[in-house]
Amino acid sequence: MKLVKLMQKGGVYLLFMLISTASLWAITDQELLRKADSLASYMDADFAAEYTIIQEKPGQSRTKTVAGVFRRDSKEAYVIIIMEPVISKGQGYLKQGKTLWFYDPSSKRFNSTSSQDRFQNTNARNSDFTRSTMAQDYRIRYGEDAMLGRFNCRVLSLEAITNDMTYPKMKIWISDDGLVRKTEDYSLSGQLLRTSAIADYWRIGNRYVPKQILFIDALKGAHINGSFENEKTQITIAKPSFNKVPDSVFSKTYLESVSR
Repeated sequence: MKLVKLMQKGGVYLLFMLISTASLWAITDQELLRKADSLASYMDADFAAEYTIIQEKPGQSRTKTVAGVFRRDSKEAYVIIIMEPVISKGQGYLKQGKTLWFYDPSSKRFNSTSSQDRFQNTNARNSDFTRSTMAQDYRIRYGEDAMLGRFNCRVLSLEAITNDMTYPKMKIWISDDGLVRKTEDYSLSGQLLRTSAIADYWRIGNRYVPKQILFIDALKGAHINGSFENEKTQITIAKPSFNKVPDSVFSKTYLESVSR
């Protein structure tokens, strides 16, 4: 009788564990991708922060760029102002919907640029600074479970719906809290181009902001002491704020004024 009760208890415990494990992925892959988008987007508030961008090219000295970033995701708008180095100070970017402008204070001109272009000659792209829209830009080819360090993740293989995306194919690791932990960016032919990793996030209320983002270029680098070392870019995000940003910031006039 004791053995039967023990087996019954064990069965209940096993059933509970199975239900608990299954509940981690109780939503579909498409819903999980939408959740990841929502946690990386701030549709109900403006966002501002200071970004420190360290570029490492093997065999060369490291370069440092400091920028102020302002986002208004509800309007698909952002402004980036370069504060360091001195040679680039006052340069800026203005995104309004699908249009992206680069401002050069030395020429006092705005030039149209692309979200796919490299940001300040680093391994980051201009598209890395806007809100996440993967669920509407990509179709899911397949998903699988995997561990990534201490994170229990769902790995989704994505394929771009249009030709407008920076990368035609992606693999994305989403932990069970809905946060993106790693991505791999691929060419149309399946060549790995770049890997990114986000180990930790700031939590501010119900919003999440990456503390650091590491980009590793799969193709660019140099042979140092007989081994290939990849180019890397690390972005550290500090002073995140969700206070309202004045409307005037999201304008060409503002970029011109701060560079004077």
